[in-house]
Amino acid sequence: MARWDKGGNANIPDWFWQAVETEAAEHRVEVEECDVVYRLWEGAAAATPMLLIHGMNAHSRWWDFIAPQLADEYRVAAMDLTGMGDSDYRYSYDAETYAAEIAAVCDAAGFGEDVVVVGHSFGGMMAAKAANLLPSRFGSLVLVDSGIRRPDEPVPDRPLMGGGRAKTYPDRQTAEARFRLFPPQPCDNDYIIAYIAKQSLLRVDGGWAWKFDEELPLTLKGGERHPEDYSGLSLPVGIVYGALSESFTKRSLEYMLELIPGEVPVAEVADARHHVFLDQPLQFVAALREVAGQLRRAQGAA
Repeated sequence: MARWDKGGNANIPDWFWQAVETEAAEHRVEVEECDVVYRLWEGAAAATPMLLIHGMNAHSRWWDFIAPQLADEYRVAAMDLTGMGDSDYRYSYDAETYAAEIAAVCDAAGFGEDVVVVGHSFGGMMAAKAANLLPSRFGSLVLVDSGIRRPDEPVPDRPLMGGGRAKTYPDRQTAEARFRLFPPQPCDNDYIIAYIAKQSLLRVDGGWAWKFDEELPLTLKGGERHPEDYSGLSLPVGIVYGALSESFTKRSLEYMLELIPGEVPVAEVADARHHVFLDQPLQFVAALREVAGQLRRAQGAA
């Protein structure tokens, strides 16, 4: 991507440009008659594989400034779940199909059973369901601000994410200006929001639209969170979460630690909300390295 405003914005750090300008190879794998797109940053051939999975209505390019920072230690891929990013849309969506997509990307990328699966928000929920359905396929799981609330924990009052008529904007600039995070939150790193907005659009008849299927929330089956999604996990699990997150609170963490079997390494990222790696990208990378490293050592000792 061109350095769209580097000369006029001294607040964009060099590490960000180095990361997003690191090339990744784009690939496709067919799953149940739909193409699933994933991007691969080639690390050392013997490096541990890691798959990054985005949240609802997001896509693999959200990881562009994260994945290259891990490529010295991991062979990293990031995927677009169907209905989002550059993957195909389906008539309906379900957890079993998403589990098949996650496994298919791992297979196509040549990732073995030691793969570390990292899922943010909705991506973490689908990764947990995949790990229950295919327990021997994945090595470990890192949930990023993703889990289940204690049954008596209040849910924040915020608008629901629903379907509806797809929004079309007359030009790219207007569309980029309308980009918003969901759940709503502030983010001090404007340059990251601007970058993601630029990667989230596609040209359509009449203008520009977002790269997600507006019907996905209405047609999704098996998207509910259940305690057994976590109590049934048989692989090593770690958690990274934002200290200021309203989606994954300390009460949620306590409940998750009660549900998930075994020792669960946890990293809290200070001054971060639900979109942890947008709020504190460098601290997130350090936290993910630590948690994933603990899980790998636990696997080695098993």
